[in-house]
Amino acid sequence: MTERRFYTISELTAEFVTTTRTLRFYEDEKLLNPERQGRKRLYTPRDRTRLKLILRGKRLGFSLAEVREIIEMYDDSSGEKGQLEKLQARIEERKAELEQKQQDILETLQELKDVSNSVEMRLNELKETKQQ
Repeated sequence: MTERRFYTISELTAEFVTTTRTLRFYEDEKLLNPERQGRKRLYTPRDRTRLKLILRGKRLGFSLAEVREIIEMYDDSSGEKGQLEKLQARIEERKAELEQKQQDILETLQELKDVSNSVEMRLNELKETKQQ
């Protein structure tokens, strides 16, 4: 089975469940570089792979700048080992950020619970005082 030479914008938007506007945005950001036939955009297998990486990075919470950096690793001359080491470092950084956010959320939830309990106790005290 031979690899396809081109994909249309409609094919990619259907495959990745995204919009033509999104693909054009990534093109404007120089993350995708489709060939042109008149007004028709023709995306290469490389563009398709890059789109897949962009969307995966966004789903994982990476910023567009971070996604760009990750994608550009594949054009880096450091070889696969260097690319994978850089990618692993970015993943570890992102995991650490998310774990910190998770901890912050847990602490905030506990604080809200504590304040809610205090408010509820005070409301009960006020009810009892009023009934007397």
